[in-house]
Amino acid sequence: QIQLTESGGGSVDSGGSLRLSCAAANFHYFSYCMGWFRQTPGKGPEGVALIDNDGKTNYADSVKGRFTISRDSANNLLYLQMNSLKPEDTGNYTCAYSRLRNPNGSTWLGLESTCFELHFKGRGTQVIVSS
Repeated sequence: QIQLTESGGGSVDSGGSLRLSCAAANFHYFSYCMGWFRQTPGKGPEGVALIDNDGKTNYADSVKGRFTISRDSANNLLYLQMNSLKPEDTGNYTCAYSRLRNPNGSTWLGLESTCFELHFKGRGTQVIVSS
């Protein structure tokens, strides 16, 4: 059974930093795109950051300059370095992987994507930022 597991969430004060990680178990595929999205109660999912195998990245405007997405393709690992955290960054952060490149491009949760739907998802890790 394919399983993505996030770690690194927690509670921090405004201005603090966290580094999220995502590991894949029983995932014997190459992931062309990997991404992070977040969700808070009462709101729909919001794409936070996306990276493809060519190293192309896209970020939500709200996190540009503060968050950095990176990946270890050989081991199907994904990271999100979050600096200068704000209370509005609070939410459940989930990683998602896609196997398939979309040569026509697409949109994934508000982010420009070079992949078809990132349908492999974890359960998320909670991030709480206090003012």
